[in-house]
Amino acid sequence: MDNYYVLVVDDEKEIRDGIEIYLKNEGVTVLKAKDGIDALEILNEHQVHLIILDIMMPRLDGISATYKIREKKNIPIIILSAKAEDTDKILGLQVGADDYITKPFNPMELVARVKSQLRRYVTFGTYEGINKVIDLNGLTLEKSAKEVTVHGETVKLTPIEYKIVELLMTNAGRVFSINEIYEQVWNEPCYNAENTVAVHIRKIREKIEIDPKNPRYLKVVWGIGYKMEK
Repeated sequence: MDNYYVLVVDDEKEIRDGIEIYLKNEGVTVLKAKDGIDALEILNEHQVHLIILDIMMPRLDGISATYKIREKKNIPIIILSAKAEDTDKILGLQVGADDYITKPFNPMELVARVKSQLRRYVTFGTYEGINKVIDLNGLTLEKSAKEVTVHGETVKLTPIEYKIVELLMTNAGRVFSINEIYEQVWNEPCYNAENTVAVHIRKIREKIEIDPKNPRYLKVVWGIGYKMEK
């Protein structure tokens, strides 16, 4: 993971320093911020490939910071949550985070998730071979540009959202279960991924559908999974 810059944002110095030790061992350059305000300033001054972001912080919390970051940048965000409740995690995903991990966490698990997110961020949308441009009745995916448009209007997707759309559009008409989507997009075994996938599907619908409650493109097949309509 050489030449990658990861921004660690947490109001606890011990946590910032601890994460830095493990990531530096992987060849990552770590930038550190104590709250969301500091994080936004660093993002304006430095190139960053991934952000690890605590939820509970003074001045600007992780949820608000994620929302502001997503206004301008699509770099991967991993939320750190001190709470085990699904509500915090889902809220983080809803505003644009790509993944979450609950404190206290296993440092090696965090490193593995960082590696996975960086790998997707650097290579997302690079399926080799046929179908460089896919058009499904106005929903268009151009793989070389990693761009999705709806009737010519560019849709701003996060890396995870793009990977889900690309998977489903490349295999239009095929139904993918939640487990299949998670394992192919996150590139790790699926475990209790229903909420994670559902939140991303909902966000994608809000971006590509005229009426998200009556989707034209991204359909649910009840009891089985999701598909992109041919």
